[in-house]
Amino acid sequence: MSTKNLPKLWTPGYLNVCIANFLMACSFNLLMPSIPLYITEQLGVAQTKTGIVLASYALAIMIIRPFSGYLVDLYSRKKILLISFICYVGMFSGYFFASTVMLFVVVRFFHGITWGLSTVSSSTLAIDLVPSERRAEGIGYYGTFMNVAMAIGPFVAIHIYQVYGFPTLLWCGMGMGLLGIIAVSLIKAPVRPKVEREKISLDRFFLLRAWPIFLNQLLPCFAWGTIGPFVAQYGKQIEIPNAGIFFLFWAGGIILSRIFAGKMVDRGHIHLVNISAMTIVAISFFVFATAHNIYAFCTAGLFIGVGFGMMFPALQTLYINMAENNQRGTANSTYLVGFDLGLALGMLIGGYISGIHSFEGLFIVASVLCVISILVYGTISRPLFNKKRLR
Repeated sequence: MSTKNLPKLWTPGYLNVCIANFLMACSFNLLMPSIPLYITEQLGVAQTKTGIVLASYALAIMIIRPFSGYLVDLYSRKKILLISFICYVGMFSGYFFASTVMLFVVVRFFHGITWGLSTVSSSTLAIDLVPSERRAEGIGYYGTFMNVAMAIGPFVAIHIYQVYGFPTLLWCGMGMGLLGIIAVSLIKAPVRPKVEREKISLDRFFLLRAWPIFLNQLLPCFAWGTIGPFVAQYGKQIEIPNAGIFFLFWAGGIILSRIFAGKMVDRGHIHLVNISAMTIVAISFFVFATAHNIYAFCTAGLFIGVGFGMMFPALQTLYINMAENNQRGTANSTYLVGFDLGLALGMLIGGYISGIHSFEGLFIVASVLCVISILVYGTISRPLFNKKRLR
């Protein structure tokens, strides 16, 4: 099908769900680099224990994700998104009272619950709003809004934290969240046929046929989990003037990748995109760990962004193309559980490795895991997908 004959992608509904996704993700990622700094500098938490606080929200997400997929396949996705988004914004107030590590863990856990439900309903609603002929491209652009927020959020957070303090950072997060709620309320969701309640079984919560891909996904997602929490501390250690600049190059790489990656997947080159992306990320993490200067710091950030920007929409498309139409939410939540579990492991183990060894050692581990992921993809994930794909 020629470009002129393709159905319209940027409808008002799709644009609003992307904007809401950006504001939600940006507000959440204000906390990623600031919480490690705050709890180590203000609460005196040891570096080896920072991962426990950081990973508590990811644990909550893993608990709620499978149920989220089931709920959005059964009920109105917009209503679930609105309710969960409002609760998500309300949870920011809990940090004002988190004066101990335990309270931080509790607040972070419940924030993760609301975040997990919001992101599953948001991404599934976005897929509903995208024409099937442009699904990978639409997923890619939608993911770009979240990934750019993951870059801009930490960059802005470091400045706000250093100049205005942690409470101001929380108010900024709440403000962004409120704007996101307005964007969601403006979405005109497509009418879905009434879904009968099916017997509850494991395959309504997890896409069983894709479990080897799920395990493969954990490896690069571990590497992703080492970025947000530890780059600011690493940059400070190797005397980078403003470590937040990494996130700008990271965002630039993500945006650059979306110009071509989604279209390549839609044209049938999904395996080439995934393998190339994993290779780029592996090399970039190695450079990031071994070359201590501003040029390598920024260049590695750029190509880490390019690699992950290519990889995540392509991995998500694997799940979607292996699921029945009535399991779209399940496929989505399975992908996101894999993302969050890898992220949690990266935070939890990353805090321990950086505490007993070094940040360089942590990023070398991330590089090695990405190399392993290439081998696993070529020998297991690719043949499995080719055998069990439905579209």
